Parts: sequence; C-alpha cells; structure tokens
Amino acid sequence: MKNALLRDRRLLPYALIAPALVILAVFYLYPIGYNAVLSVFSWDLRGPMKFVGFGNFAELFTDPDFGKVIQNTLVYMGMEVSLVMIFGLILALFLNRQGWLSEFLQGVSFAPNVIALVSVSLIFVWLMDDDIGLFNQILSAVGLEPVGWLSDPQVALFSLVLVSVWKSVGLNALIILSALQSIPRYLFEAADLDNASAWTRFRRITIPMISPTLFFLVLVNVIGSFQAFDTINVMTQGGPQSSTNTLIFSVYREGFEYYRVGYAAAIAVVLMVLVGLITVLYFRAFQKRVHYR
Repeated sequence: MKNALLRDRRLLPYALIAPALVILAVFYLYPIGYNAVLSVFSWDLRGPMKFVGFGNFAELFTDPDFGKVIQNTLVYMGMEVSLVMIFGLILALFLNRQGWLSEFLQGVSFAPNVIALVSVSLIFVWLMDDDIGLFNQILSAVGLEPVGWLSDPQVALFSLVLVSVWKSVGLNALIILSALQSIPRYLFEAADLDNASAWTRFRRITIPMISPTLFFLVLVNVIGSFQAFDTINVMTQGGPQSSTNTLIFSVYREGFEYYRVGYAAAIAVVLMVLVGLITVLYFRAFQKRVHYR
C-alpha cells in the first residue's frame, strides 16, 4: 500500500503536465515535423507528392531573389525591435509618475494593442496614399515634397515598421513601466545621498534592475517581427519591387498562391532555423548581462 501511494505521488507531476504536453505535441511538434517532411517533397496540393530530397533547398539558395528576402526580413526585424524598445522605454519613463494624467495616458497607450492589425493596416493604407493620404497632405501643407510611403522601394519597408511600432509600443511601454515601479525606492534614496546624477541613476540602477524585462521583451519582439504578415499582405503585397517581401510572406505566396507547397515548406524550415540561431546567439551574448534580484 505504501509503495503504491509513493508511486502515485511520483506519477502525479507527470499527470498534471500531461495535457500541456499533449497540446504541445499536437499543435507545435507535429506541425514542425510535418513541415520538415514536406520540405523534401514537391507537391501542388492536388497531385501526388514527389520526393525531391534537398532539391527545394538547392533551388531556394540558388534563387538570386532569396538573398533580398532574407535581407528584408533582417532589416525589418532590426528596425522594428530597435524602435519599439527605444520608444517603449522613453514612454515608460514618461508615464512613471503618479496622477490621473499618467493613468489616462497608460490607457491611451494600450488602446492600439486591442485593435485588429488588419484594421490598422487598412487605416494606414489610406493615411499613406500617394495622392489623398493625410501624411502627404500634411507634408504639402508645410511645403515639403510628398513621400511614396508605399510606392517607393526605399521607403515602403520603413512604412510597415512604422505601423508595427505604432501598434505595439504601448504594450511594451506598460510592461517596462511595471518593471520600473517594482524597483525598490531605497536604491534611489541611496543614490541621492551620494549626489548621483540622473544619468548615473538611470545607467547604474534603472537599467540593471529592469534588465530581465528588457531581455524578455527584446526576445519576444524579435520572434514577433519574423511573424509579421498582416501589414505586408494588406498594405504592399511584398512590393514595390519585392522591397517588402519577407520570409513569412514568401511562405504564404509560394504555398497558397503558387501552390508550391514543398518549396514553401523549405522556406519555413529556413525561417525556423534562422529564428533559432538568432535566439541562441542572443542568449549567449546578453544572458550574463541580465541582473536578477
């Protein structure tokens, strides 16, 4: 009886996590494995699948346009993550005060996050229209030349980044704000006794104390930037001149427009490897700089 009770206690933790493991296997591990299998086949969703080995990958890496797609993806990631973190931190520092105005602005900052990204993209398509867009009307009113927000290959990718930053910076700011408000006050009181400057307090106290939150947010935003699809699909369709075509949009286009499922799966494998590589390098580069209390 005692041995059976001891065995049941040992099995209890595994029984408790079993539902989560089943969900993980069905909705995450199986799709990843099936995608890897599809990547070595040629299939158009209608006929039989034909085994091609690494033929899809060979075609992918010999495609002269694929390097541009990877470049677009990395540039989008770098701009989006940098701007979200910088403006999120600035906004959080501004909101880190008492009073009704700060509480009101916190609600306003969070509001864009609850709006569907497709709706946001449609609004910005109108705002960035070359002829009737509000942005160009403002530029013309102050004597500046109109900008091809979505028609200029040099500007279109930044326009998509602008939409993403507008939508997500408020949420990031509120998460950083919660970290700021959890910093013990006695640290700043000790710094005041030492006549530390505002910059010194920010660099020596604020940043180290919120570094776990910043570390987490950067990683989440990096992964999220690789998944950016709605804005590209609604606003630019990968154009102009493929200047906004990214890996995730290439997966959609090859798989659901051109019906090259195996080729799209190969792109998805490359995307997964790239995200994993960047994540590992990020952990190795910055994990030791995070200060946990």
